[in-house]
Amino acid sequence: MNPRVSSKAGSLMFAFGLIAMVGGKHAIVPPPKVPDVLKAPEGLVVLLKAQGHGVQIYTCKASANDPNSFAWSFKAPEADLIDERGTNVGRHYAGPTWEAGDGSRVTGEVQQKAEAPKAGAVPWLLLKAKSDEGAGTFGRVLYIQRVDTEGGVAPVTGCNQAHRNNEVRVDYRADYYLYVSGR
Repeated sequence: MNPRVSSKAGSLMFAFGLIAMVGGKHAIVPPPKVPDVLKAPEGLVVLLKAQGHGVQIYTCKASANDPNSFAWSFKAPEADLIDERGTNVGRHYAGPTWEAGDGSRVTGEVQQKAEAPKAGAVPWLLLKAKSDEGAGTFGRVLYIQRVDTEGGVAPVTGCNQAHRNNEVRVDYRADYYLYVSGR
């Protein structure tokens, strides 16, 4: 089978599945239970819940205030986005950006943070879309929540002069809720 054809067919099935998820003004996927500071604004509904499976990437860098002091600095995430049926629906990468199988994408900007309840997990976030691209599904996302995180925190050791500019990839998992207008 032609990979281009199967890719287009997969994108169409993905788009139809997402359209079916938002029926009228009511989302099938309920929003997560989060601290008030991380709640999405009124009038928005969950378009998609996807689980991110991947890594948080850190680079060993010298401190701006003390060139002899080193620490791991966040560089970017790299994750596959998997829906509740186990289907890969996109990817998450630097920006931070979420890209759907149909090529549409949204880049977010952190609005609020909350400590993760699990030790060793990256914080929970509320992000607002600062840009979008493409006429597809993710092109209309307005807010994103990162919750239920596991892992992903930078190591506390191993970053020093001898390891300057080295990268480390730390496994993580998170649930992402992507919101659109419910009006």
